[in-house]
Amino acid sequence: MTNDQLHGASSGDAATSAPLVDVRDLSVRFVSRDMDVSVVNGVSFELREGEVLCLLGESGSGKSVTMRSLMRLLPHTAQLGGSVSIGGLDILGMPARQLSTIRGSLVSMIFQEPMTALDPVFTIGQQIVETVRCHEGCSRSDARRRALELLELVQIPSAARRLDAYPHELSGGLRQRAMIALALSCRPRVLLADEPTTALDATVQIQVLLLLRELQRELGMATIFVTHDLGVACEVADHVAVMYAGRFIETGAVGDVLNRPHHPYTVGLMRSTVHGGQRGTTLEPIPGAPPDLRSLSTGCAFAPRCGEARPPCLTAMPELVEAAPGQTARCIKYGAATTYAAAGTFQAAV
Repeated sequence: MTNDQLHGASSGDAATSAPLVDVRDLSVRFVSRDMDVSVVNGVSFELREGEVLCLLGESGSGKSVTMRSLMRLLPHTAQLGGSVSIGGLDILGMPARQLSTIRGSLVSMIFQEPMTALDPVFTIGQQIVETVRCHEGCSRSDARRRALELLELVQIPSAARRLDAYPHELSGGLRQRAMIALALSCRPRVLLADEPTTALDATVQIQVLLLLRELQRELGMATIFVTHDLGVACEVADHVAVMYAGRFIETGAVGDVLNRPHHPYTVGLMRSTVHGGQRGTTLEPIPGAPPDLRSLSTGCAFAPRCGEARPPCLTAMPELVEAAPGQTARCIKYGAATTYAAAGTFQAAV
């Protein structure tokens, strides 16, 4: 899938520059003695400097696994296929020693829960200082000065005092800001944010989102943001890829996808999300439950939950095709409209 397919038409330097992140046909399988589960199936996208891509979808759709694959932060039972190139480097074929040098410098990650990602026995300052010294080889005093600048950059009050605080001594919002500072400590070109606002209250969540967007624009990073919250996507994203059962099922510019969704699953997400103007109306939940990835059928994974499904949806996986200018959708309605119209009806599972 080309960048135009994912993002639509671009302009200026971003349209002509080489992609900073280039993912082709990425697949991830977890293999054990008892089972073989395909979690990500043929994901492809490009991302250029300064762009923000948001991965949307329910829990279990493959968003976080896709993200961790870009840094190879997966257990040894994971088998990766396809290709991942970041800054022209082959991530999947890179030796482990070289990989450790680019984690935190070329590409960095903000994890979902800072309390488990930060080391509880070291202060915030010690953890940032260690990261800076490891990647940049500077003195401890220079690294500490850099750590203080970072805490001030992410707007932590009394930053000098917080340097010597342990993670448990900070509130959830301050821990998340400290995690952002740690992720930015070595000026990465690519930032991965895995639902960084999930554990925060609404007020702090908005503050962190605005801060991330401001820092991303100021530093010119390419950013991939994982969330299941459509409101978050509106705040931070330029482009959106909706995931279901390990595949992209709709892509496009954030405004196009959220205002004019084409895939029935994206429509269902929109209808089941609370937003302004819904007072007095009833939410429409998506029927059924996400599929068991251990026993996916050969057809469309969403068909058993889809009110628009036809019998062919159960037997053939649709291709990701253009549904509108700048938007793609993985639905038989767009890939084989004649067959779809003539196929009769199919009762969705509830």
